[in-house]
Amino acid sequence: MLSPSEVQNAKPKDKPYKRSDGRGMYLLVKPDGARWWRFDYRRPDTGKRNTLSLGTYPDVTLKRAREKRDDARKLLADGIDPGEKRKAEAVAGAETFEAIAREWFGKFSPQWAPSHAEKIIARLERDLFRGSA
Repeated sequence: MLSPSEVQNAKPKDKPYKRSDGRGMYLLVKPDGARWWRFDYRRPDTGKRNTLSLGTYPDVTLKRAREKRDDARKLLADGIDPGEKRKAEAVAGAETFEAIAREWFGKFSPQWAPSHAEKIIARLERDLFRGSA
């Protein structure tokens, strides 16, 4: 297991190298001096190897990287791929066209005649939002 001083004193070399912390986590030290926390695991559904980024040092400390690794291992124990979960959360949090269009409609519709506002929202829902949701 790495110590905080080993992480802090990891010096760049000509080629990227790894400093293992155990249980699938390691510190990847790049030639430019960047230090990345990584976690290697096997996908629950396919068994293929995958790598999950846990952040960069010093933004993510050794203690926080270990917490993230342990969270990922708990997901794996429940049969959930942490990489796929992260992607799903990113998509769910992304602003969709429908969300932005509804925000626009909410901002401008009070200035319109009620019949016009009804036509606009009906057209948006019928023609553009069909694939959403």
